[in-house]
Amino acid sequence: MKSVELKRLKPSSPGTSRHVKILRYGTPGAAPKAYLQASLHADELPAMMAAHHLEKLLDAAEARGEILGEVVLVPVANPIGLAQIIDGSHLGRYDLASGENFNRSFPDLAALAADRVAGRLGRDAAENVRTIRAALVALLDEYQPQGELASLRQILMREAIDADYVLDLHCDNDALMHLYLGEARWPDGADLSAELGSVATLLAADSGGTPFDETFSNLWAELRRRLGGETPIPDACLAGTVEFRGQGDVSDALGAKDAAALFRFLMRRGLVAGDPGPLPEPLCDGTPLAAVDVLRAPVGGMVVYHAELGEHVRAGQVVAEIVDPLAEDPAAQRTPVETIADGLFFARKVKRLARPGQAIGKVAGAVALPTRTGALLDP
Repeated sequence: MKSVELKRLKPSSPGTSRHVKILRYGTPGAAPKAYLQASLHADELPAMMAAHHLEKLLDAAEARGEILGEVVLVPVANPIGLAQIIDGSHLGRYDLASGENFNRSFPDLAALAADRVAGRLGRDAAENVRTIRAALVALLDEYQPQGELASLRQILMREAIDADYVLDLHCDNDALMHLYLGEARWPDGADLSAELGSVATLLAADSGGTPFDETFSNLWAELRRRLGGETPIPDACLAGTVEFRGQGDVSDALGAKDAAALFRFLMRRGLVAGDPGPLPEPLCDGTPLAAVDVLRAPVGGMVVYHAELGEHVRAGQVVAEIVDPLAEDPAAQRTPVETIADGLFFARKVKRLARPGQAIGKVAGAVALPTRTGALLDP
C-alpha cells in the first residue's frame, strides 16, 4: 500500500521550515528494496520530471497489487536548493550557506559500522548483510545533525541505507544520457545502462568527494577490507548516478520515457511484477571514469564548439575554440581546445563564456588517461 511521509529538516533559522516528501510502495521491509531520489542538485529538473512520471507508474502498479518488494521514491530530494534563487537565477548545485556541493561529503559509515559488527559476523553472507544493515540503521538513527544540510543528508541516507538498489537521479549541463556506476558493479549494472539508453557508462572504484551513490556502493568493499578474513560480505547494493541529459531537457515526453525505463528496470530486478519485454541493445560498454577527458578552457573568452554532442572525436582533434575579441593581435583571438582521448563527445556547457581552467566539455574514452588522478568528478 502506498504511504506518504513528510520528514522535516532541522531549521536553518527561526521561522523557517522545510521537509522531504517520501513515497513508499509495497510492504515495508520487503525484499528486494529500491530507493530512488531526484534532483539532489536541485536545478537538475529532468530528474524531477522522470520521478513525477514514475510516481504515476508506481501508483498504477500498487493499485494492481504488482509491487513485489519495497520501492521508496523521493521526488524532490533537496528542498534547500530548490529555494535558492538569486536575481532570477536558480542555483541548486551548491548550498549557499556553506558553499558545499549538495552531492559531496556524505558521511562514510564504514569504520563505525565495522567497529559495531566486529565479532558478530559469521559464515552466512545473507545474515551478515542483515547484521550490517541493522548496525547502519542504528548509526544513522543515533546521529545528531548540526544544521539543515546535515539533517537533509541524514534523512536521505536513512531511507537508502538498507536498499538493494539506490539510484540518484540527476542531469548534466548540456549532455546526452549517461550513467555513473561503481567499478565492482559492472557488468551487473549492464541492464540498467541498456534500459536507460546510456551512451556513456562511467565506472570508478572511488571517484573522490563521497557523492551520494558511492556512500552505498563503496561501503561493502570497505567493510570487506576492514573485517577481512573468511567472513563473507557481498556487494549488497547496486548504486549509481543517472544523468538524464542536460538541464534544458525537461518535457513530458522525455520524463515519461525515462520513467518507463526505470520502471522496466524495477521489473527486471523483481521489485514489480510484469513483463518488461526484451532488453534494449546497449549503446555503450562500461568504461573507466578515469578515461574521460575533461576539456578545459586555457584562457577566458567565448566558447565555440566544433564538435556536436554524440560525435566520436580523436585525440588531437580541436573540439572547441576560445575566442577573445579584445586580443590585440587578430591571429591570437582564437585558442584551440584539443581532446587527448579517442571517444564520444557527450557533455558540454550551455553558457558560452568561459573562465581560464573552467571545464567546457567531456569526452568518454576507453583507456584511463595519465592526467586523470585524484578526484575524478567536477567539484
